[in-house]
Formats: sequence, C-alpha cells, structure tokens
Amino acid sequence: MQTTHSPLQNRLLAALSKPEIDRLTARMELVSLKLGEAIYEPGQPLNYAYFPTTSIISLQYVLESGASAEAAGVGNEGMLGVALFLGGNTTPSSAVVQTAGHAYRLDRSILKAEFNCADVMQRLLLRYTQVLMTQMFQTAVCNRHHSVEQQLCRWLLSTVDRIPHGELVMTQELVANMLGVRRESVTEAAGSLQNAGCIRYRRGHIAVLDRKKLETRSCECYQVVKKELDRLMNNVR
Repeated sequence: MQTTHSPLQNRLLAALSKPEIDRLTARMELVSLKLGEAIYEPGQPLNYAYFPTTSIISLQYVLESGASAEAAGVGNEGMLGVALFLGGNTTPSSAVVQTAGHAYRLDRSILKAEFNCADVMQRLLLRYTQVLMTQMFQTAVCNRHHSVEQQLCRWLLSTVDRIPHGELVMTQELVANMLGVRRESVTEAAGSLQNAGCIRYRRGHIAVLDRKKLETRSCECYQVVKKELDRLMNNVR
C-alpha cells in the first residue's frame, strides 16, 4: 500500500517548474477523501481546488427524479474546480468521490492568483479545461451511441489509468449510477467481460486482468480522450 505522498503524483503539478511547485506546496493541504464523499454540491460556492493523487472524483448531474450519470472523472491527470478560474464559482453538478484516496487542496484565492500570473500554471489549467471538455463531449456521445459493454470498458480503462493498482473497489450498482444505466445491464456486461478473461469481479472488487483485450472490446471514445490528454498536457512549457 502506498504510504508516501507528493504533489508530483498529480500530472498537472508535476509539469510545473521547481520554484512554482515549491511555492504551491507551501500553501497546499493534503486531504484524505472517502468513498461517496460530496466535494461540491450544486449551486454552492466553491472554496477549494483539488489536485487528486490517489483518489478519483466523479462529476455527476442528478435529475429531479433522482437518476444520475457521470459527465467526467477527475484523477491524478487533472484538477477539480475549473469554475474557480473561469469565473463561475459554482456549478449545477455534483462532485463525488468515486475512488477513495488523497488529493492536494488549494484555497480558491491562491488558485486565482496563480492563474492570473499568466505563467505555466495558466497554460496548464486552460489546456486541462479543454481535456475536460473533450471528456464530457465524448462521454455524451458514448452514452448515446455505444453499448453498455463498450461504455463499461471505456470507464474501466479510464479508471485504472488513474490509480496505482489494477483493482477497483466498486459495486455494480455504483457503476450503473456512473453510466446512467440499469444495474442489470452492468451485471450482464461485467459477466461478458469476465467470461472473456478481461476482468475479475467479486464482492465489490473489479480487477482488470487483460488490458489489451479490454481495449479491443471498448469503443473509440477511450482513445480519443487519452490522445487529447497526451497531446495537450505534454510540452506545456
């Protein structure tokens, strides 16, 4: 189990220069995030930005009926709180911890000051915003046009990219809520992937056994987002 923590475990922070990361580290707070914890609530002021290291945060919209679906996920590749530097300060969606772990928390006033310096931090955050938009667009298309099995493959691949191990603590009911589909549909899709040797599922634990095979059964949406992330976040300086 990983016991050491560093801001450099977050891809955005790792792209900063040493003086920049040293300045931010002195103002950041390492926080532990629990599964199911609500980080942001709809319409509530955002007080902090979060840079996940070992946690994953799900951006979800909940309908009046109570039904919900994930629009995007935020892990160690990015940050939570783009509304803070875009000027919105609130969002109509929720931010809920999908995978328990840690993140570095930064006060909104400090984030805004760093962004307004128009240095590497600003370029990073603007590029990451484009990555987040791409993920949202692709998720919307995927949920409309691809099968539940393809959606599950996409979601599993993007999730294991963000954690230091290949096993997820996640029930099928929670996965169904993320994808916005019926639990029975997830059960059927997970069973198909398990029979094919792609994953192992037992008692709320999902382990990816054959990543390459999982990629072949996924739709193109996973690669679209991954390529855009790599294109925009490499060589920012």
